Amino acid sequence: MKPRLALVPGEPAGVGPELCVQLAQRPRSDCELIAFGDPGSLLAAAQALALPLQLLDEHQPVRSAGDLRLRPVANAVASHFGQTDPRNAGAVIGALNAASDACLRREFDGLVTGPVHKAAINAGGIAYTGTTELLAARAGCEVVMMLANTVVRVALATTHLPLRAVPDAITVAGLTRTLRITWQALQQDFGIDEPRIAVLGLNPHAGEAGHLGDEEIAVIEPAMRSLREQGMQLIGPLPADTAFLPQKLAGFDAVLAMYHDQGLPVLKYSGFEQAVNLTLGLPYPRVAVDHGTALDLAGKGTADPSSLFAAVETCARIARRRQERAAGNGK
Repeated sequence: MKPRLALVPGEPAGVGPELCVQLAQRPRSDCELIAFGDPGSLLAAAQALALPLQLLDEHQPVRSAGDLRLRPVANAVASHFGQTDPRNAGAVIGALNAASDACLRREFDGLVTGPVHKAAINAGGIAYTGTTELLAARAGCEVVMMLANTVVRVALATTHLPLRAVPDAITVAGLTRTLRITWQALQQDFGIDEPRIAVLGLNPHAGEAGHLGDEEIAVIEPAMRSLREQGMQLIGPLPADTAFLPQKLAGFDAVLAMYHDQGLPVLKYSGFEQAVNLTLGLPYPRVAVDHGTALDLAGKGTADPSSLFAAVETCARIARRRQERAAGNGK
């Protein structure tokens, strides 16, 4: 059976709804898509783009370009392109919660999410640091954020933290957990039998043997040593300024960066349009676009849908691999 994927457009005033409208123009053979969101936002986006959109009950068959199955999650107030409204924060989070809960109930095989606006959600009275953290709390499990394109996969040891808080957040236990989750995902979801993971140092030149900081010696190396003894292929700690050279990347299946802006600028420079954001460790695959709400582009029809297309393709591929593995195990 084709995987069933839940699709959440995200911030209704941003480009998420119109990207979903563009997605609906392409018949899919790899998955079934059911959107969780506000009907009015999707219809307004279709009108702005002059594209057909027929919103269907989630059980109706998709027959033509522009058909989109929908489980409605209504906004509190009508949205306007480029203008966030904190009153709609509840609907944005409600759609994410409803879709994630449906995945946890195994009604869906995966989750694809569009961009959300953190400031608008917090202004609406909902404490929110990121969808990765929200989904992890909902599922009650430890997760890892990974961003990937056709050039490189970058996992993160820490995610949305102020830079001054990063060193204290990097621990032997945390790194061990992160590397195990990443290793398992590379095997199970990407089909890599013996993954090779490059681990970056925290400090310039990976600490220069302790002269530029001792986190590599005191924290990173002990975590790697323990996991190497268990059979994991871990390379590093490596200086971040040279680890992404093409000849080095060719020998890695993924890179573990210590903080958000250590690895992601390189990934986005190498292929921003095709990059996706994965949450590793959830009971279901979750893949998101690797861009923001682009409020300045909303409703103009100029936003590039490539990241959303790539997110759906990636999520469908992982979901199908999990289905095949479950079938092979007799489940």
